[in-house]
Amino acid sequence: MTATIPAGTPMAAGANEPRGQRPKPFFTPKKIMLYTVLVFFSLYYLFPLYVMLTTSLKTMPEIRFGNIFALPTAPSFDAWFKAWSSACTGLTCNGLAPGFWNSVKITIPSTIVSIFIAAVNGYALVNWRFKGSEIFFSILIFGSFIPYQVMLYPLVMITRELGIFGSLQAVILIHTIFGMPILTLLFRNYFASLPQELFKAARVDGAGFWRIFFEIMLPMSLPIFVVALILQITGIWNDFLFGVVFAGNVNYPMTVQLNNIVNSAQGTPEYNVNMAATVLTGLVPLTVYFVSGKWFVRGVAAGAVKG
Repeated sequence: MTATIPAGTPMAAGANEPRGQRPKPFFTPKKIMLYTVLVFFSLYYLFPLYVMLTTSLKTMPEIRFGNIFALPTAPSFDAWFKAWSSACTGLTCNGLAPGFWNSVKITIPSTIVSIFIAAVNGYALVNWRFKGSEIFFSILIFGSFIPYQVMLYPLVMITRELGIFGSLQAVILIHTIFGMPILTLLFRNYFASLPQELFKAARVDGAGFWRIFFEIMLPMSLPIFVVALILQITGIWNDFLFGVVFAGNVNYPMTVQLNNIVNSAQGTPEYNVNMAATVLTGLVPLTVYFVSGKWFVRGVAAGAVKG
């Protein structure tokens, strides 16, 4: 028989109370403080970009007599077209276009060669230790902390003796050399975090150095390759020092051309053209980072900076 509870009988304490933890409110003091700080710093870093974009879309009379923080009344891309194709960079008025293609010619081979060599170095230092490997690795790490300015004069002499000073080949060679130490460290730490059983099993099956590298290590290393790709593209594309010293007048990269446009002594300063040229120069690294930023974080979290 089913027992019935008479009316008016008090229920046991807690019988009808919900179980489990109480749901926490979304807007807690801790979250409010956190999001306030994040929004503040986001606006702090995005504000210069806002000023550059709005100024590049204004005419010079509006810039002179208007508010720098105000939106353009009649947006125009004339300054962008002039910055790209007809702005004066010294004695020539070809805009940023030649510098863009020079930067492309420098960035692509420098990035590919430096990443490939660093990946092989990191793989060999972890799985194919040779006599003196630790000394070799220590020298590479030491090289990553040497200031570029200290090496300028020796590099000028070396590239002159090689017959490539004042050419794109000189800039490509220097970016490749200076990119290898830090990239080797990244790849070495990443390969060290991979299961060693895979390498040992491949060795037992008779796989050699290159077969293990291309068929086992590379397919598992996409996150760290994206990290290296972002670091190299942004570092090489944004470089000014090596480009102005080693490229030669006809091979200046985009950053040097931007400096020549902004600091041109001909006529009155055109702030809209200068801002448009600045945004155009930074579009490539910004695009690369926003497209592959998720992989960058994943690669760092997967062991890129672990010792």
